Amino acid sequence: MAFDIMGPAGRLEALVDDPDFNCRIAPVRNDAAGEVLPGADARAQPRVAVVLAHPLPTGGGTMHTKVVYQIAKGFCRIGAPVLRFNFRGVGTSEGAFEEGPGEMADYRAALDFMAARYPGVELWAAGFSFGAWVALTVGAMDDRVSTLIGVAPPVDRYDFSAVLESLKPKFFIQGDRDDLCPYQSMREFYARVPEPKELVTIDGADHLFDGKTSEVAEAVEELLGGFSGRVLE
Repeated sequence: MAFDIMGPAGRLEALVDDPDFNCRIAPVRNDAAGEVLPGADARAQPRVAVVLAHPLPTGGGTMHTKVVYQIAKGFCRIGAPVLRFNFRGVGTSEGAFEEGPGEMADYRAALDFMAARYPGVELWAAGFSFGAWVALTVGAMDDRVSTLIGVAPPVDRYDFSAVLESLKPKFFIQGDRDDLCPYQSMREFYARVPEPKELVTIDGADHLFDGKTSEVAEAVEELLGGFSGRVLE
C-alpha cells in the first residue's frame, strides 16, 4: 500500500520513522495544502523532527539506501521522528529527475509536511551524498530549519555556497576513504565553514560506508543526542 505527500511534480513516496513505534516505519500522507489527513498520529510532540534526503537517483539512491536507513534509525533512537522520501522519479514518486532544482523543490515540500505534522517543533535538515547537498542548501535558506546535518557531502561536485554562508549549527559525518567525496576535500571545505560546526570521521569508511553503516547511526546519536539548535536563538 502506497503512502505519499504532495510535491510540486506530484505525489512523493514517503516514510516516517517514529520513535513512538520503537523506530518502525509509520506511513503518512497529506493533501495538496499540506494538511495532515485523518489517521495521522496525535501523540505528544517531540523536541525535534528531521527531513532526510537520499543520494543521487541516477546512481541508484533511494530512501531505502542502507546509509539513509541507518541515519534515520540513529535519529529515531534519540527521539526524533524522521521523514524519508523518494525524490521525483524514484520509486513511486511522480515526476522526473531534474539534477537539483526539482529535488530541492521536493525537499521543501517535505519540510512543509513535517512542519504541518509537528507544528512548533524544531526542524533539522539532513541528507546523504547528493541528498546532503539538497538538504543543506534548502535548510540553510529556510528559516524553519535550525540545524544542518550532512553525511558524505559531495563538496567538490556541487555548489555548497549556501552552507558556507550559514550561521546555523552544522554537523558532518565523513569516511576517510571516501572515493567519491574525498576526505581531503571535506577537510578543506570544513575549514571554510563558519561556526558552530562539528565533523566526525569514520575510519576506513568508503562513500557507501560498506561494513560501517551502523557507525553512521552511532555518530548521529553521539553528535545530536542532547543537542538543540534553538540554544542559539
